[in-house]
Amino acid sequence: MSNNAKMNCFVIMPFSATKGEHTEKYWNDHFNDFLKPTIESYELCPLTAFRSAPLRGDIVRQIITDLVTSPIVVADLTDANPNVYWELGVRQSFKNCTITIAEYGTPIPFDIGAKGTLFYHPHDHIKTSQFREDIIEAIKDCVENPSYPDSHVLEAISGRGSLFQILMKEEALRKLDALLSEIKFNQYVMRGVKTVCQQNNELIKDKKITEIQVIVMRLRTSSITSMVANRYLDAGDEFYSYAENYFNSLIGLNENLNSWDNPTIPKGQVEKRLLSFIDNVIEYISSFQKRVTEQKKKLSLLL
Repeated sequence: MSNNAKMNCFVIMPFSATKGEHTEKYWNDHFNDFLKPTIESYELCPLTAFRSAPLRGDIVRQIITDLVTSPIVVADLTDANPNVYWELGVRQSFKNCTITIAEYGTPIPFDIGAKGTLFYHPHDHIKTSQFREDIIEAIKDCVENPSYPDSHVLEAISGRGSLFQILMKEEALRKLDALLSEIKFNQYVMRGVKTVCQQNNELIKDKKITEIQVIVMRLRTSSITSMVANRYLDAGDEFYSYAENYFNSLIGLNENLNSWDNPTIPKGQVEKRLLSFIDNVIEYISSFQKRVTEQKKKLSLLL
């Protein structure tokens, strides 16, 4: 990042009286005379520290925008203000680089305290000096490592072993189950097509044209279309090449089946064409079924 680039730092904090000496004036002075100059003293990258106004009306939309878009957020947890925790929850649902601070002695909930909170001493200049060093170091870490996780929410929904990955795995397994069901149906149709073709050939030989049968079922393609289009499995090019060939063979077979009862095509021609390659297709479908089953087993073992 350029040293000339301005970076916003949104400060989450109370804006009205909370407890004891923490009046509205106290919080205004706390921001203007302590937090803002401390944050903006970071020299490696110019920062602009700003805070929200009271929550009301349309300003909520702007606050949410600031919480989501600001590269760095500092949240003061002193006095457990509800608005502060609401804003912190919004922030940690979307982005990392959030620094939590509090006045010394403030009890911190365990789910937030696990990430570490910086404490300041408003009446102890020596300890406050240490706080200034700590928060500058935290800001530096945010600037240099913006992707480092400090949000329990984002950790839970992203990355290996995360909720997001678990949900994606379950969704992929459901899609594979649907694909395997579709393959079984297509195998059933293809066996039926082969049987009817063989029977029709015998009827044609015996000149019993009026008894010729036609298959009305068509091969299903919705699940394999989803796989080929979205590639939702972490599988190699060879697997997807196999899937594409399977998909293309289904399209071609359905076109042949659609021409079966075309009166312009001589009786027996469709049967002859289908029987010339149907055994290879049935074998190919079985081979693809095995590959899909192997992928399902691999996916089931993950996490």
